[in-house]
Amino acid sequence: MLKENNLNKLYLFCLTLFSIFFNQYYGYIGILPIDSFLIFNSGFDLMNGYLPFKDYWTIKEPFIDLLQAILFKIIGVSWFTYVLHASIFNFIISISTYLFFRKLKLNINFCFFYSLSVAILTYPTAGTPFSDHHALILCLLSMYLFVLGVTFKKNLYWFLLPILLCFAFFSKQAPTSYFIIILSFFSLIFFITNRNYKNFFSSLLGLFSFLFIFFIIFNLNKIDLKDVLYQYILFPMSLGESRLEWLFPLEFKRIIWRFKLYYLSIIILISIYFKEIYGEKIKIFSNNLLIIGSLILSCIAVIVHQLMTINGMFIFCVIPVFSGFSSIYANIYFRKKIINSFLILLVLGSTINYYTKYIKTRSFLDLGGIDINNSIDGSEIHPELTGIKWINIFYPNNPSLEAKLLKLSIKEINKDKRKKMIVTDYQFISVFNNEYDNSLTRFWWEFHGYPNKENKYFKYWKDFFLKKISKDKIDVIYIVKPFAAGRVSFEDILINCSEKKLNKILELIVLKDCK
Repeated sequence: MLKENNLNKLYLFCLTLFSIFFNQYYGYIGILPIDSFLIFNSGFDLMNGYLPFKDYWTIKEPFIDLLQAILFKIIGVSWFTYVLHASIFNFIISISTYLFFRKLKLNINFCFFYSLSVAILTYPTAGTPFSDHHALILCLLSMYLFVLGVTFKKNLYWFLLPILLCFAFFSKQAPTSYFIIILSFFSLIFFITNRNYKNFFSSLLGLFSFLFIFFIIFNLNKIDLKDVLYQYILFPMSLGESRLEWLFPLEFKRIIWRFKLYYLSIIILISIYFKEIYGEKIKIFSNNLLIIGSLILSCIAVIVHQLMTINGMFIFCVIPVFSGFSSIYANIYFRKKIINSFLILLVLGSTINYYTKYIKTRSFLDLGGIDINNSIDGSEIHPELTGIKWINIFYPNNPSLEAKLLKLSIKEINKDKRKKMIVTDYQFISVFNNEYDNSLTRFWWEFHGYPNKENKYFKYWKDFFLKKISKDKIDVIYIVKPFAAGRVSFEDILINCSEKKLNKILELIVLKDCK
C-alpha cells in the first residue's frame, strides 16, 4: 500500500487535474446566452477601462468581472480563458475542501471522496463563470475559515474571514448576506465566551483593511458611492422583498422533501446539537456546538437561497461538504462506522443522481430535455467560438438557422459606423468586434436586472439611462433578439421611438427620430 504521504500527493494531483479538466469539458457544451456571455462581456469591458456602477448599471458580480478582466489581460481574450476562470474556482473549492478536511483529521480516503464529489457537482453545472457559483464557493471557504478560527484560534484565519466574505458579497449579495449574519453571530459568541480579544481585533483589522482598499479604488476611479448604494444595495433589496414571497407556501413537499438529501447530510449534526444541549451539562456555548450550530444554519440558508433565486438548481456541492462535516463530528461523538457508511452512500447516490439529471443534461442552461446532439460547432457563428457545442433554448432543433441570423446581424452592425449601443443577450458580439457596446446595463431583464416603471427606483434608472445616452453621444441602438426576458422595450424612457426591423432577430432605433 502507498504510504499516507505519497497517497496525499497522489490525491492532490488527481483532484487538481480532474477539477480543472472536468469543468473545461462541460464549459464547452451548451449555451444560455444571457448567462453564458454576461461576465465574458463585462470582464472585457473592465479590462478596457469601462467600470461598473459608473459606465453601466450593475446589480451583481463586480469582483468576478475584475477577476475575468485580469485573466483576459494575462492569458488573452478567448473562450478557453473564460471557462478556465470557472475551472480555477472549481479547483480552489475542491482542493480547499480536501485540505480542510485533512486539517480536521478526517480519514484521507474520505477527504478525497468528498472533495472529488465537490469537483463534480460545483462548477460543471454552469461550466462558465457565474455569480451564484462564485458567491457560494467563497461563502463555503469563509465557513472553513470560521471553523479553523474557532478550532485553532489563529489570528490569520480571523483576519482573512471578513475579507473573503466581502469578496463573496461583491460576487453576489445572496447567499452571502445570510452567511455574514450567521458567521458574525457565532463569531461574536465565540469572542465573548472565550474572551478572545486578539482574534476579535484580527477580524476587525481584516474588515477595515478591505474597506480601506475598497474606498481607495473607488475614489481613484471616480465611482460615485451613491451609484453603488442605489445599484448594488437599495435596488436589489427591493427585489428581495418580492422574492421573499417565493418561500411560501411552506409546503412539506416543496421545503423539506425536495431537499431531503441536503437535510440528510446534516441530520447527524442536528442530532449531536440537540443531544448535547439537552444533556446533563448544558454546553450550548462550547466551541464544537458553535461550529455545529453555524453549519446547520448555513445549510438551511443555502436551501433558502435556492428557493428564492430565478436560476436553476446549483447547490448540489453542499451535500458532500456537509456530509464531510457530519463524518468528522460523528467520529467525535458517536464513533460508529455505520454512520460513515451511510454518509458515503448518501454522497455517492446524490452525486450520481445530480450528475446524471442536471450536469450531463446541461439543465442549468435550460437544456434539460433538449438533444445536445443537435448542436453545431460555434465556429459557424464566429471563429473565436470554435469548439463550443452550440445549442440553446431558442433554436433547439435548428441552431444553424440561429448561426445564419447572427452572422447576418453582426455584419449589419459592423457596417454602421455611427456611435451605437448594442442591446442583446449575445454579448460576445462587441467583444469579438473589439469595441465597447455602450450597453447601459450588464444584462437586459427588466425588473430583475434594472427597475421597471412600478419600481420606486425607476426614476433613478431612467436618469442614469438618459444621462449616459447624452454623455456618450449615442446615435443608434441595435437590438439583437431573442431575450431570456422575452421582450426588451424602452418605451417608458425613450418617447415615440420607432423600431425598424432589419431581419428576423435584428431591430434598429435611430435616436434622433425620438421625440
